[in-house]
Amino acid sequence: MTLSEKSAYLKGLMEGMKLSTETDEGKMIAAIVDLLGDVTKTLGDVQETTIAISDELDEIEDDLDAIEDFIMDEDYDDDYEDDDDFYDEDEDFGDEEEGFDFGDEETTIYEVSCPTCGEEVDFDEETLEAGSIVCPRCGEVLEFSLEDDEDEESEDEE
Repeated sequence: MTLSEKSAYLKGLMEGMKLSTETDEGKMIAAIVDLLGDVTKTLGDVQETTIAISDELDEIEDDLDAIEDFIMDEDYDDDYEDDDDFYDEDEDFGDEEEGFDFGDEETTIYEVSCPTCGEEVDFDEETLEAGSIVCPRCGEVLEFSLEDDEDEESEDEE
């Protein structure tokens, strides 16, 4: 028997016994039966809410699992598991990339190959104006100048 059935049974039992609600004992028994009915209803509501929350959490967990599978492609780990060149733990990436906004559409990104090690180095106009950059792989100072570009632009204007 469920709680609500037991509560209804007690209420019916009280009415069947024809207990007088005029006496002190009758008033007390009637109040207890009403309280049990309210507690039963509240517990039923809590149980329904708990089940609904549990179902929602299960759906959220499934969605998160799907997102995780999408982001962390399982084949990714297998492809690079034995590749020693994939990630060098001793490699120092330095602070050159901090604050560098690749999403800025107005920023022009330049690329140069290091003549010593062949590393492709990307940099912005601010670095270009500075005139040099250090290769992150071998430490070679790569120097460049805007003078050739400015001379070509001057010749084109004439």
